[in-house]
Amino acid sequence: MCTVCGCGEGETRIEGHDHQHGHHHDHDHHHEHHHGVHTHDYGQGAAHAHAPGLSQARMVQIEEDILAKNNAYASANRRWFSEHGILALNLVSSPGSGKTTLLTRTIDDLKAELKLSVIEGDQQTANDADRIRETGVKALQINTGKGCHLDAHMIGHALETLDPDDDSVLFIENVGNLVCPAAFDLGEAHKVVILSVTEGEDKPIKYPDMFHAADLMLLNKTDLLPYLQFDVDQCIDYARRVNPGIKVIQLSATTGEGMQDWYQWLRATLQLASIGK
Repeated sequence: MCTVCGCGEGETRIEGHDHQHGHHHDHDHHHEHHHGVHTHDYGQGAAHAHAPGLSQARMVQIEEDILAKNNAYASANRRWFSEHGILALNLVSSPGSGKTTLLTRTIDDLKAELKLSVIEGDQQTANDADRIRETGVKALQINTGKGCHLDAHMIGHALETLDPDDDSVLFIENVGNLVCPAAFDLGEAHKVVILSVTEGEDKPIKYPDMFHAADLMLLNKTDLLPYLQFDVDQCIDYARRVNPGIKVIQLSATTGEGMQDWYQWLRATLQLASIGK
């Protein structure tokens, strides 16, 4: 069991990667690119330490070691993104928030203007990656098995196959979960948390670590507000209690309401990433 989040050991599979093993990589995984159609089997990856019967002190030490190793991979990813002018966004949410629908509409509306690619994280299936590929952009699936989050090690290897364009936006759609993805830096520029109005306005104070870690909250499915008892102002207040600096955009991926505000944020943030390389 992972001492950080409690998820069990499972086989992590990355489309198009040509390694099979159960140990950590120590090489710089951004210097060589491999494009065979194979799978990557992590076994015990960076976020899958086992701790049956261990003392609390030992579990804390294991957790610190896991996060330290993850942060080293994240730093390598972040340097690579910066060198290539890539805006990497870690999209996090509960299941059912409309994250994939939001992403596919964003891609359809912006693919003629911006260079875009996607890493999809799910425990099983490639359904979401298949939906993204139908838009015509590059997408790669990571199946985490029993793992309930992506980590920086997985992202680094996924980049070898995906090979995103310079001066582009890379969307990383994390596994649906508002708990442990908050603890795992992937090397992204920003965490973007998607919250549906169907979920309840108290989510930010129920899951404060995630909303504290996010720079932007997209309040989705606002077209349903007339049919729900959802207090938008209270939700935003809760989010800002946890994170006073969080930016909030209200939108509906179904009707398009508010999407232009999201697109403007993307354009401005990508411009900053390109300038900084």
